[in-house]
Amino acid sequence: MTPAARRLPVSGDATASQRAIDPELAGGRPEAAATVAAPSRREEVPGRRALLGLGPPLAVGAGLALTWHVAARASGGDLVPTPGEVALAIGELAGKGVLLDYVVASLFRVSWGFGLAVLLGVPLGLALGWYPAAFRALNPVLQLLRPISPIAWIPLAILWFGVSDLAPIFLIFLASVLPIAMAAAAAVHGIPVVYLRAARNFGLKGPLLVTKVILPAALPQLLTGLRLALGVAWMVVVAAEMIAVTSGLGYLIVDARNAGKRYDLVVAGMLLIGVIGLLLDQGLRRLERSGHVQR
Repeated sequence: MTPAARRLPVSGDATASQRAIDPELAGGRPEAAATVAAPSRREEVPGRRALLGLGPPLAVGAGLALTWHVAARASGGDLVPTPGEVALAIGELAGKGVLLDYVVASLFRVSWGFGLAVLLGVPLGLALGWYPAAFRALNPVLQLLRPISPIAWIPLAILWFGVSDLAPIFLIFLASVLPIAMAAAAAVHGIPVVYLRAARNFGLKGPLLVTKVILPAALPQLLTGLRLALGVAWMVVVAAEMIAVTSGLGYLIVDARNAGKRYDLVVAGMLLIGVIGLLLDQGLRRLERSGHVQR
């Protein structure tokens, strides 16, 4: 069979893919070929996928709010406020100008405590992951301290720092630094050996090895550890503010309870804590999924 014969369609008619490639097979009209080759699916609207992704969470939230409202009405008392009453309580806090103060106070303490934990925990974890002797020496001590609840340190924190911002900052630091250090060490242990061999072949040593190979390769897993540690830090600051300070969202809950039958403010504080914690988690998730930290 000649090469020309092999190029002829077997069925006597050109297939759709052949007509799309060769305008002559589409009736000698280039516009006909373009019509055949045009995709039948409409182009996706920008942001449509994001909007569709919000549908299920919003539906679940609406269902929970409705269930909450029905349960509050069915209880027949004032111990369980309705969603509308909680919304009015948040509006009351905003109208008095104290809502932003409470939120900023809590975020201020978390920022300092978590930031100090990152500054110490990440280098410590990288060193533990890179030097086996240091890991063997310090790991038993870290594993001994890690299960101790940060709440157990509250009496000592008040004794050492008094009723001030330093007490919750210290507690947040303790709650965050050990998980961060262990996450960093595990991230270094998980670096593929081929990366390290390639670095040695290029003669990378010392600080260059850390900044060009170790830290970028460990960053995805490290960010996961940071996200989990931030969640713990946010929970600890709320608990510390209930005892050690006189401001913040944790203090708002205790103060509303002591005020007597202001359960709408109590639930409002709980709801604000949850929303801010969700926003913090989503922020680190976005950073974790970004292309800059992919291995």
